[in-house]
Amino acid sequence: MCDTDSLTQVNRRVFVGAAGSLALTAWKSVNAQGHPQKATDLPSRPTDPRSISGDPVEPQWNEMLTVTVGPKDADLIGSTERVIQAAADYLARAGGGTLKILPGTYKFRNAVYLPSKIRIQGSGAESILIKEPSTTTKLVADSDWYDQEIRLADSRGFQVGDGICLRAKNPDNGGDTVIKRTLIARSGNRFKLDRSLRENLWLQGNPTAATLFPLFSGENIADVRIESLALDGNRANNENLNGNYAGCIFLQDCNRVTTRDVIARNYNGDGISWQVCHDVVVENCQSHDHAGLGLHPGSGSQRPVMRNNRIARNEIGIFFCWGVRFGLAEGNTIEDIRTAGISFGHRDTDNLARDNTILRSGKVGILFRDEIEAFGPHRNRCEKNRIIDSGPHDGVGIDIQGVTSSVTLSGNEIRESRGPMTRIGVRIGAKARDIRLSENRIEGCSVDVSDLRRS
Repeated sequence: MCDTDSLTQVNRRVFVGAAGSLALTAWKSVNAQGHPQKATDLPSRPTDPRSISGDPVEPQWNEMLTVTVGPKDADLIGSTERVIQAAADYLARAGGGTLKILPGTYKFRNAVYLPSKIRIQGSGAESILIKEPSTTTKLVADSDWYDQEIRLADSRGFQVGDGICLRAKNPDNGGDTVIKRTLIARSGNRFKLDRSLRENLWLQGNPTAATLFPLFSGENIADVRIESLALDGNRANNENLNGNYAGCIFLQDCNRVTTRDVIARNYNGDGISWQVCHDVVVENCQSHDHAGLGLHPGSGSQRPVMRNNRIARNEIGIFFCWGVRFGLAEGNTIEDIRTAGISFGHRDTDNLARDNTILRSGKVGILFRDEIEAFGPHRNRCEKNRIIDSGPHDGVGIDIQGVTSSVTLSGNEIRESRGPMTRIGVRIGAKARDIRLSENRIEGCSVDVSDLRRS
């Protein structure tokens, strides 16, 4: 028996649904002028576009403006950051080009500030950029936010042209004040800055000045490539500077920056750090022996790609900071890290860590940090990673802390070769939700999976 009333209702629903789909299709097929338009009617992008003012789509030119720098036999001759900055500024005036750094050792007393649309191309490990030793002293006079000068207690070790970092405690709230500037004039221990302070530096906050800076600094730039260089932070002879402000390479509010085949080593802070930067690529690089983080995709950065890098002997290997989304960490070798090989935390969502090898992490191979639900590292995936010998006697391969949800662990190999002790393959915190494990192989641990939600 067929219920004709039910059939009528079903057919009516099908018709209404189909009519809605047809209406939506018709709506989408009308262009801004009200004329029908299909996707196939849209013109395709040219394979050989013309160069148009303001259009980022460019032809593939056979030859572009190139400037060489080096200790000898170069367009610009020198062995400090000033010659590299001069070449970068020349190319910026022309709208971009290639800056070739010839073999040699270049000593830095300030950062090289990168312009947009520039390609920095070194000569591999033979192009060595090294930071000079840092000097630190106290300030001996109050400076207000509109001032453009400071007075130092001891000016020995400071020169006109130096990059400096001014630090103090805010006397009202105890927060950190950090200002980066360049010294451009002096009279004794009184120095003029390239820009006004824009923060108060009062003696009650114990302000200091130090010759600290990143080797390469990019601020509000786009379409940059950095290739085939060795950047040395000279960690043993430099004071620490937080990776939110510096590193061998430091980027702030940038787009489409690619770093490839670069050695970043020995910085007393981070190796490569970028904050609120989008579509950053770090590929085939080495980042090792830093006091801070190997790679630091920083706050708000979207779509970072970190592929085929070697990251070693840092505090954390790859640190997903605040609100890093749609990132990829793939094919990296991360070894002898002091805490976590890869770390996800505050609002770091929708990222993928795949096919990485994480060896001998000091505490944990992959960490999902302890966050409340609104700030949790949700919807991240870890696939086909090899995590070997994590932590001390109570080390953990993958540790999911806090109110973390919708995490997938699939096809990972977690192995312990030093004996089980109290080591754990995967630990799922008591407040975690929707944690999916599939086809993971865990060997040599005391406990393969510790699910604290069930205890």
